[in-house]
Formats: sequence, C-alpha cells, structure tokens
Amino acid sequence: MLFRFVRAFVDFVLGLITCREYVGLENIPSEPPYILATNHLSGFDSPLLLVICPHAIRAFAAAKHRRNPLYASILGMMGSIWVKRGEVDRRALKEALAVLERGEALGVAPEGTRARGPYALQEGKVGAAYLATRADVPIVPVGIVGSERIMRNLARLRRTDVQIIVGEPFRLPESGRVRSKKLRQYTDLIMHRIADLLPVAYRGVYSEDSQSVKRNG
Repeated sequence: MLFRFVRAFVDFVLGLITCREYVGLENIPSEPPYILATNHLSGFDSPLLLVICPHAIRAFAAAKHRRNPLYASILGMMGSIWVKRGEVDRRALKEALAVLERGEALGVAPEGTRARGPYALQEGKVGAAYLATRADVPIVPVGIVGSERIMRNLARLRRTDVQIIVGEPFRLPESGRVRSKKLRQYTDLIMHRIADLLPVAYRGVYSEDSQSVKRNG
C-alpha cells in the first residue's frame, strides 16, 4: 500500500515538471528478482524508475543524503539502501544481495555516482556484476536521457523532456563466485548494454560502435 501511494505521488509530481517518453516497458520481467541497471544523470533518476517499475524496487542511495531531512524521508519510504560512496561498502552489498535473494527488484547505477561534465557514461564499478553473478538474476539495462536538465528548467518554470528506454533482459555468462578480472569484463558488458540505449553523446567511455564490441552474453 505504501509503495503504491509513494509511486502515485511521485508520478504526479513528475507529471508537473517533465514530459516523459517511455520505450521498451514490455522488457521489464513479469516477476522479480532482477536488477535494473541504469546510467545516472541526476537525483530524479530513481523516481523516474520507480514509476515505470510494476514491482517495489529497492535502490542504492548515497549515505550523505541521510543528513537531508527531505531526501532522507523520501528515500527511506522507498526502502533505499544507504551506501558510502568512494569505497567498497560491504554492508550495502550484503543488504542488496539479500534483496535479490528474497525475490525482489534492485535498482543499480553501475557508475556509482552521477555523470559529470557532458553527462556521458563513466567507467562502471563491479558491484552490479558482483550482485548479478552471486544472486544469478537477470539484468535489465535502462537508458535515461534528459533528467540532468530538470533542475535547471525547473528554476525557469519549464517542463523537461525526458526519455527512459528499457532494453531486453540478459544474464551474465556465469554465476556464483567469479574472479575480479571476470567481474571487470562483465561490468563492461553491462555498461555497453546501457550505452546501446543512449544517444552517442551520452555514451562516454563506452562510445564504441556496438557492432565492434565483443559481448559475452
């Protein structure tokens, strides 16, 4: 009940400040567990994913937001997993793994932080690949375009065009305990799947032509 209320409220607010286009919603699995892996442009990304997902979705949130009364309340209601940025937060990884083992959906931004500068993809961190292999769950790639402009346009009382593209689910080539070298390769695989959904200007370090990138899945 709380999840439906929060989602309806967020959907209403987003409707006031954005014009949204959704592509590929049929690619979201009918049942969890699965991982939604997305690029990260702004603080609006998690709310945008919340309203498209038919299942309650848990996502990581920077621990620094716990000091913000507004953010802390909203993220707390969404069941966010607090994570310390810039380090391997084993507690957060353990909590995320438990979410998947309980059969729930998990939202992850493999970059680990918001894109800077031109809002292009940065090198992904191995956390998403670690969780997907340990829990043996599918990954649903998601590309978000335009959310980085919401705050700037809001100050000008303008609505922002935002596009959310959901790609086909896929599984990594192996599961269980995977060596760090393989996790690095699988992270690049995840990031290329996300990049394929984005305009060239958003692909950053993953801007190679998709046909020239060797994939393992």
